[in-house]
Amino acid sequence: MELASLYAALGRIAPYTHRTPLLTSRLLDELMGKRLLLKAEHLQKTGSFKARGALSKALALENPKGLLAVSSGNHALGVAYAARVLGVKALLVVPEEASPFKKAAARAYGAEVVDQGVTARNREEVAKALQEETGYALIHPFDDPLVMAGQGTAGLELLAQAGKRGVFPEAVLVPVGGGGLIAGIATAVKALSPTTLVLGVEPKGADDARRSLLEGRIVRLEEAPRTRADGVRTLAVGELPFRVMRERVDGVLAVSEEALLEAERLLFTRTKQVVEPTGALPLAAVLEHGERLPYTLALLLSGGNRDFSP
Repeated sequence: MELASLYAALGRIAPYTHRTPLLTSRLLDELMGKRLLLKAEHLQKTGSFKARGALSKALALENPKGLLAVSSGNHALGVAYAARVLGVKALLVVPEEASPFKKAAARAYGAEVVDQGVTARNREEVAKALQEETGYALIHPFDDPLVMAGQGTAGLELLAQAGKRGVFPEAVLVPVGGGGLIAGIATAVKALSPTTLVLGVEPKGADDARRSLLEGRIVRLEEAPRTRADGVRTLAVGELPFRVMRERVDGVLAVSEEALLEAERLLFTRTKQVVEPTGALPLAAVLEHGERLPYTLALLLSGGNRDFSP
């Protein structure tokens, strides 16, 4: 994946997405002892960066009959939105245990949600059967070059916004699930600011990407990890993202659930932003690994679909 594919994706999706702001907080900077640039993808259409990748792929299709997706939540919302933009139906395969809040939001976009009997282990098989039955176009959440390019457009915006302020991040911290986001961001960053570090962030109980980079092969988890960060409960990174990660990502940091909860709290109390647990992963990394991180950091706040149900 090259920089040109990101600019092409940006041209496709720009009419249907927000150019999300790059937020700052003096109070948060003082507390962390850092200069933080917060890329607010929680304010994106559908409440997360996933709308970028879904639209990037969907808008490149030729007259699809409908759109099909496998997702724990935010990608489902992105595909539901993309289907609405195209004026076609959306069929979403979502694990039964996934967030009821995100399922309801997907249905509100007009999508059909299939979740009965669906688990993290069998959801790909369920989706394949439905694809054969319906003829809908499958939009993979991360293992697709057009989806990865769409996610990378957030990196293009981030660097342009920082540059206008005369600030260049020494490192960009990005949540890692299937790897599509960090692969896209790394492609943008390493092309436009080669000395900037690109660091992924995962919960300690879901650190398959960290282990994969260390071992030089894709490490697959035995079962869906237990973590507040429901957006990174994938069992393994995708093959295409991993190729990019091996070349362009400088490392992956693992954080505790306690740090994740504190990061959510700080983002709300210091910046008044409601960010879901996955989106708070980068700040959790600053809390736990700040001593060995550079001074000027960009944090990708990936989503804001916070479920407040008891």
